[in-house]
Amino acid sequence: MEDYLVILSRTLLLYVVILVIFRLMGKREIGELSILDLVVYIMIAEIAALAIENTKAPFINTLLPIVVLAIVQISLAMLSLKSKKFRDLVDGQPTVIINNGKIDERAMKAQRYNFDDLLLQLREKDVGNIADVEFAILEPSGKLSIFQKNKSGRQDEGILALPLIIDGNIQEENLKRINKTIPWIQKELKSKGYPDINRISFCSYDNGEFFIDMKDQ
Repeated sequence: MEDYLVILSRTLLLYVVILVIFRLMGKREIGELSILDLVVYIMIAEIAALAIENTKAPFINTLLPIVVLAIVQISLAMLSLKSKKFRDLVDGQPTVIINNGKIDERAMKAQRYNFDDLLLQLREKDVGNIADVEFAILEPSGKLSIFQKNKSGRQDEGILALPLIIDGNIQEENLKRINKTIPWIQKELKSKGYPDINRISFCSYDNGEFFIDMKDQ
């Protein structure tokens, strides 16, 4: 009977501890968890399960590694907020699978992503014909973002507004996709009163119009 009470008390206590820790880690949908989040969640779950099974081990032996993992995860999450390079290293970058109606097979191969995966995710988005897709972007979470071809006949509506600057860093790959260069964006932004790119938090370009957001002071 005593063992059952210990198991019950440990289960309830771990439930409260893990609930508080997950709240501190921030709100993320299950399908949008980063690799860091997923590893930490799995490790915490395994530690908690072992602690409930092994009632003879001191509870501090369970609590300490869980708290350490939480501190590590929160610290790395803060670092990822400040560093685009670190985010790309941990989470990966979005990959353009279909660009201007053309399937990029090299990009698919690099992501180990096949046509069955593509067609499945298109069907999940209620897209029955791959020919209707102007852009398809494979997100770091594994989800596929889809932009269908313009039906109205206007040519400029099919252009994807890719981010050109994130956290003060120029996104060279996205510049290449719209056939622009680093000197071009530097000149354009300077003419609009933004000479210091490092102070720009986010910048995108769509049909001749810039959207620019400055970093908080």
